[in-house]
Amino acid sequence: MRLQDRLQQNKKEGKALLATNFYNFETLSAVLIAAKNTGSDIILQVSESSIKYMGLGVAKALARSAAHQYGVKAWLHLDHGQDVTLVKKCIDAGYDSVMIDASEKPFEENVKITSQIVQYAKGSATNVEAELGYISKLGQDQKMIYTQPNEAHAFVQDTGVNALAIAVGSAHGFYKETPQLQIDLVQEINTVTSAALVLHGSSGIPDDQLQEAIKNGITKINLATEIKNVFMTSLQKEFLRSDDIDLRKVFPKATLQATSLIEDKLRTINFLKTVNFS
Repeated sequence: MRLQDRLQQNKKEGKALLATNFYNFETLSAVLIAAKNTGSDIILQVSESSIKYMGLGVAKALARSAAHQYGVKAWLHLDHGQDVTLVKKCIDAGYDSVMIDASEKPFEENVKITSQIVQYAKGSATNVEAELGYISKLGQDQKMIYTQPNEAHAFVQDTGVNALAIAVGSAHGFYKETPQLQIDLVQEINTVTSAALVLHGSSGIPDDQLQEAIKNGITKINLATEIKNVFMTSLQKEFLRSDDIDLRKVFPKATLQATSLIEDKLRTINFLKTVNFS
């Protein structure tokens, strides 16, 4: 099933897919083990910086082969693509999904750039995601400029985009205070647009808010910061406890911690009961 078809199915059924960034084999393993353990389908995301680090082809091959090895249904997605040339290369390479992020441009320019990618993707099976509104990135001021329903309607109509990331109270990175998602706004945007709605910046958002957002129209939830944080924090602690130079013994302990985090997030968005092993 194409990702855009699955997201439309989610839109109708009030469900969501978790979209997780990976940065190397260890974080990719954490994602896929968590998906397998919870019986979940998953979206595997790579950013422009991760592609620069791993290589476009390597990232694709790694994701495909690992998903096959773990027996998990997974889609590969380019996250926050701002380089139009790179976005097109990902489409040509057979990525299941790409995000063209021109959200920091004026509305008309965002429409123009997004439309260009939508047109380029025609004839392929690629899902195209865009962003509208202000969702602060790492290091930016976490001010809230919400996506307006009338603009969302016009944007989707003018571009034909499959999925739309909306600004409804979330932000990338760690929150300075507990975020408050505007659930009524999610519902209103969902009502007036045909696109599947995406929530970026889920790290640190309370579980009950995530579930309400899903019930009201969010079909894809992005997770990145918490994965990096728990993996690196665990790794740093392990380095202090051990002088072992065999990374094959050290890395799996950090992978295990990231797996536990992702399992919890999957249980939340799939409305599964939390497993208590105590």
